[in-house]
Amino acid sequence: MENYPTNKAITKGEIADYWFEDGILVSMSKSIKRTVPLIAANVDLVKQLTNNTPVPLLIYLKSSPVPDAETRRFSATKLPEIYSAMAMVAQPGLSKFIMNILFSLQKPPIPMKSFTNAQQAKAWLKKISQ
Repeated sequence: MENYPTNKAITKGEIADYWFEDGILVSMSKSIKRTVPLIAANVDLVKQLTNNTPVPLLIYLKSSPVPDAETRRFSATKLPEIYSAMAMVAQPGLSKFIMNILFSLQKPPIPMKSFTNAQQAKAWLKKISQ
């Protein structure tokens, strides 16, 4: 798993910490149960970081408790407001598990792909964000 960079400004949030690398917003997920208020606060935080413009996101996932159905629905509706695409880096199986929980009944509202390798994730984001 990625370590925090020492040469970047890091913005700390309740569910994740953020920094920018090569035009990509990078997120280090935290192991906390997502709720509607936490997701709403995180959306506001990301909008501040990105000047209210959807950006590609590279997220390092950590295991966290499964959110309730209302939180999953709310999260799915907010994704396109803040991200243009999402690459998830996680241990094998974790991101697939999360994708299945969040989007089992509908397709993701933005391009999403899971990776076990951060360099491959960054390359994919750059390719689809051109």
